[in-house]
Amino acid sequence: MSQRKNNQYWLAALVLGAALLWGCSTSGPEISTVEPLENNRQEDLNRAVDAVRSDVISVEVTGSPNGYQFSVGISSPDKGCEQYADWWEILTEKGELVYRRILDHSHVDEQPFVRSGGAVEIEADTVVIIRAHMNSGGYGGKGFKGTVQSGFEAVDLMPDFGADVERKPPQPAQCAF
Repeated sequence: MSQRKNNQYWLAALVLGAALLWGCSTSGPEISTVEPLENNRQEDLNRAVDAVRSDVISVEVTGSPNGYQFSVGISSPDKGCEQYADWWEILTEKGELVYRRILDHSHVDEQPFVRSGGAVEIEADTVVIIRAHMNSGGYGGKGFKGTVQSGFEAVDLMPDFGADVERKPPQPAQCAF
């Protein structure tokens, strides 16, 4: 059996096992679909699994439409400027950047931590995804999905979801400590 077929069988078994654990639901808080992996895509996925990730652990919202303030809780394996959560952001379901809150320093001794930002220009019923970014590991980990109107719930995010916004401004100038 070829290595590619072997990888596809393992991936299919993993997806089936996850579906059974999820309760055989065909709907849920997934952001991307599972497709057969090309060789270079498999390498990207392997690197993503090994990368250091930060997780969004809470989301609170205050304010009014087109001027919401978000308070986002993050858990990240910060070690100093060489490894820290450098921003959290809000995206549309299509992966378009709505808002980014830059984090100017590491939070080694403050885990988990909450940072607020806004004004976020969305309506109460706009579905958004909130996620965090590691300077040394990029995207991935846990995020939150929902609306201001109905609330937010935790979701697993694929590292490649909305990856094209990573280089968009604003960007951190430098890590303070």
